[in-house]
Amino acid sequence: MPPRIPCRAHRAACPTPAVRYGIRLQRRLASTSASAPDIYDVVCVGGGPAGLSLLAGLKASPITNGLKVALIEGQDLQKNRLPKDASLDSFSNRCSSLTPASMRNLQEIGAWRHANAARIQPYQEMQVWDGVSDARISFDWDTARSLGPRTPTQPTTIAYMIENVNTVSALLGRLEELGGVDIFASTKVDAIELGTDTEQLDLSSWPVLSLSNGKSLAARLLVGADGANSPVRTFAGIPSRGFDYSRHGVVATLNLSSPGWGGPDHKIAYQRFLPSGPIAMLPMPGNFATLVWSTTPERAAKLKSLSPADFTAMVNAGFRLSPTDLEYLHTLPSGQAEEIAWREKHTPTNERGLPVRVTDVQGGSVASFPLRMRHADTYTGERVALVGDAAHTIHPLAGQGLNQGQGDAAALVRTISHAVQSGQDIGSTLALESYNEARYAENNAMLGVCDKLHRLYSVESGPVVGLRSLGLRAVNAMGPLKGFFMSRAAGGV
Repeated sequence: MPPRIPCRAHRAACPTPAVRYGIRLQRRLASTSASAPDIYDVVCVGGGPAGLSLLAGLKASPITNGLKVALIEGQDLQKNRLPKDASLDSFSNRCSSLTPASMRNLQEIGAWRHANAARIQPYQEMQVWDGVSDARISFDWDTARSLGPRTPTQPTTIAYMIENVNTVSALLGRLEELGGVDIFASTKVDAIELGTDTEQLDLSSWPVLSLSNGKSLAARLLVGADGANSPVRTFAGIPSRGFDYSRHGVVATLNLSSPGWGGPDHKIAYQRFLPSGPIAMLPMPGNFATLVWSTTPERAAKLKSLSPADFTAMVNAGFRLSPTDLEYLHTLPSGQAEEIAWREKHTPTNERGLPVRVTDVQGGSVASFPLRMRHADTYTGERVALVGDAAHTIHPLAGQGLNQGQGDAAALVRTISHAVQSGQDIGSTLALESYNEARYAENNAMLGVCDKLHRLYSVESGPVVGLRSLGLRAVNAMGPLKGFFMSRAAGGV
């Protein structure tokens, strides 16, 4: 039976059921104190990086560490942790590119030192090019600053590649160190309803969560970090608008022939925009890389069905052969490796500007997921705030999804801290207003940029190809402008 999570808009339009429920709850509370909900200042639903970062931030701050907080997560959190003796011979296929701003936030809340540093790979350069015209832009801090002054605070690292499981493990380690969080793992939310007035406290505006373990929690502030299909967002009656891209992201862990052209101390990320979607190879420690190939559902299914040899050949071809060649190769039932070997002999390439060749794919690492763009109309409601995918989902071409969630968590911690310092009710609409102002416009701009880039590079021919190539080359020639774009992508450093 699905959880009872009627939205607030529905309850306003149909007050009778809500009133009846309120009467039943009020009688139940009056009849026995044992059934009264446990009272919390903050209840966070969702134990992913955004939710965990929020709770760690609250407990790490001397201003908010006295708040009573709880985490509800449907999965077993211990199973999502990275083993302490994890081998460097294999890596998860779900990785993220953490910006320096996100890394700094994890440092400030004390979580970064709990991460497995040997499994994190900083990279210092990005090569991005048009798969149709071959127009190219190179991102690295040295060339971006070549026409401007250097300052000691400017970074040398563009981003840090890290497995999502490593990020989660680091945050859980920090929460265990801090203590003070009631964690309900392997526990689902059966229902979210408004509470009622009791002798001790008026809960009529408070969300009350009924859990699968039989417990009931009342939240002064309920935080939805519960993904794109957020039940918390549904409860708050906050619409979410967007669309599916009709694209899937194919991910895999790749074995490379060498650490890369830059060597072990200068790692390079590569991204080629193809009409069907961008293909990106991002560096991991040693001779490993992670793949994110955005393509049509049909091509994604084809890639997943290939033998390791044919899949490996297709990844190498994705960075080297023409879109026409790739379109034909996706129609072959098998034998892509032989066909690609023949075609590459007749296709001149500058290997120096391309990623080193993939030699193999890690067994069991090839997977895919649908790509969507969604944005909630607002991030806050009465006693409700949304963070991460519950508030927004984005195309992965810029690698900003997890970073947006980290930015949300840090901003919400600041908002709650200000409310505590000023004596406000942390769940009130007024207290939460600054969080919405801080994050909504910035996230909306990033969603818009990624959506427009996807549409722009989906065009295969015509004047648009020439114009976008001209723009790419112009930006590549202007160091200060590249530096501005890089600073925005890096989180405003």
